[in-house]
Amino acid sequence: MRELLSCEFNMDTACVELRYADGVMISIDCAAVENEVAHNIYQRSELDYLIFNKPLEYAQLILGGDLEEYVQGAPEHRLTD
Repeated sequence: MRELLSCEFNMDTACVELRYADGVMISIDCAAVENEVAHNIYQRSELDYLIFNKPLEYAQLILGGDLEEYVQGAPEHRLTD
């Protein structure tokens, strides 16, 4: 398994970027992802929360193929923890 060096949202490119020790970089286009899986303002808001506050969790959901299931189960409102 590759060693993850960083995972962060790059505001300039609107991408969540993962950098690994072996030089591999994965860039996830957040706008494209939202256009594919978010069908209402609540789902978009949930994705935005993950992107800005938990980019690693966001990336794990996408890379694991679980993002659409997550969004379908997302509440219409969220109490911040």
